[in-house]
Amino acid sequence: MSRDGGMGGSGPVQDRSGERVALVTGGARRIGEAIVRELHARGCRVLVHYHGSEAEANTLLGTLNNERPGSAALLKADLAGDDGPQNLAEQVMAQSPCLDLLVNNASRFYPTPLGEVTPRTWKDLMGSNVRGAFFLSQALIPALEGGAIVNILDVYADRPLRGHTVYCMAKSALVMMTRSMALELGPSIRVNGVAPGAILWPEHEPAEGEREGILSRTAMGRLGSPGDIASAVAFLGLEATYVTGQVLAVDGGRSLNM
Repeated sequence: MSRDGGMGGSGPVQDRSGERVALVTGGARRIGEAIVRELHARGCRVLVHYHGSEAEANTLLGTLNNERPGSAALLKADLAGDDGPQNLAEQVMAQSPCLDLLVNNASRFYPTPLGEVTPRTWKDLMGSNVRGAFFLSQALIPALEGGAIVNILDVYADRPLRGHTVYCMAKSALVMMTRSMALELGPSIRVNGVAPGAILWPEHEPAEGEREGILSRTAMGRLGSPGDIASAVAFLGLEATYVTGQVLAVDGGRSLNM
């Protein structure tokens, strides 16, 4: 069965019997890149979704396909846009009619102080963090039969982060989506979540005193690594065949003392 290539001159993904196929949204950089690399190292063919990070996506694609030719492809879509989830689902189906794992990692994160929230920022944060994940998951249900979904959540889904009300609301909705979909889609599709704590500082990096405060309230007393999240995703998505509807906090004990 032939499959068209992804964006950025990726070429066709080869049909290899027995290989698992995984889609990672927002997979070109940061935690998403680590997840892609982990799944690829475990033998998966990886479909790497990106929106704006084209240079990083192409660099990653080249690395993966140099390691294993035809094992990765790029798919471009804006999941916060009205047609973005369906557009991405159609690209996925053109690559492979069966999908073993969907990782809903794509997310936008920035402050929205009360009194300054606009319809545009509401739509952007809700769209990128929960709406896109919901409609993409729904569109891919036929392809995911017998597979799994892992949603990337946040410790702030349970306890709010000052100045980030809309983001926290979106991640909280994604937690409930994880549990509700696990109930609706079982037993044929497992749905779980991973909630990172202090792994990478955000791009608008907090001040040094704030960073120290966060780490002082983390039982492990240090930042985690993107690899910690990637290995948790691989466990829930590929190995934990009797686990569904669960949220695994990979936060160094941060949620014990928030």
